[in-house]
Amino acid sequence: MTDRIDQPETETDLLDRFVAFSRDLGRPDRAWALLAEGNTSLLLTEDGARAMLVKASGASLAVATDDDAVRLAIGPVLDLVDSHTGGDAEVAALFDAAALAGNGRRPSVEAILHAVCLDLPGVVAVGHTHPVPVNALLCSPSADALTRGSLFPDQIVVLGTDPLLVPYVDPGLELARTVRRLLREQLATTGRVPKVVYLQNHGMFALGSSAAEVLRITEMAVKVAQVLLGALAAGGPVYLSDEAVARIDTRPDELLRRAALAAQESTTDRAGAAHGRTTT
Repeated sequence: MTDRIDQPETETDLLDRFVAFSRDLGRPDRAWALLAEGNTSLLLTEDGARAMLVKASGASLAVATDDDAVRLAIGPVLDLVDSHTGGDAEVAALFDAAALAGNGRRPSVEAILHAVCLDLPGVVAVGHTHPVPVNALLCSPSADALTRGSLFPDQIVVLGTDPLLVPYVDPGLELARTVRRLLREQLATTGRVPKVVYLQNHGMFALGSSAAEVLRITEMAVKVAQVLLGALAAGGPVYLSDEAVARIDTRPDELLRRAALAAQESTTDRAGAAHGRTTT
């Protein structure tokens, strides 16, 4: 297909990209999001202001269509998150306004957390899923095994070294406020945006520079969870040393691999958008 990377994205291109992203994340054979579980978002800039496309409440990722994409301005959502006042009524008002201005569909309550994630440097796509192996750990006393260390090199290359684990908070405004505070604290400490936010007894958020990176992050997080479940059953995980992790994280060949993956992700995003309306 023609490389359109330097050409303005049309409304059809954008919706195709959103549909392809949502359907890929919600593929039934992956079982990362069943029924109407999970949601996706893409960062937009409209008239100089940031907005997002986010999946409508009650829609299935596996069979998402253009009508399942809801536009929501990010600024007012973050103002509400940062105000530390207001609650369900204010959230409902924001979502009602989005429905009235768009196609009548309302975003999921988790759209508030998507806005928080999309406000981070370099994050333009977010995917929220509930993969069974990941949730098996998140719903156990060993949830912190997901963030205690790194088990193998590819985990470091794809997921980085600083995933975030968030104790259970009721989804919605309070969860978004909690995650925003923890993300700011971690960014101040490490100087890096986490690739994965694990929500205890809930699921995971993958934060990427593209839709394809979100898919790759989710896939690797599922593998890590499967390895951890096996390691726990075999006597417990053996994490790499801090020295080994730092070495892998900065090795020239691993940096090249990250660059190659990013290039592949750009190509995958464009190809996925071309087939977004027909992919199942």
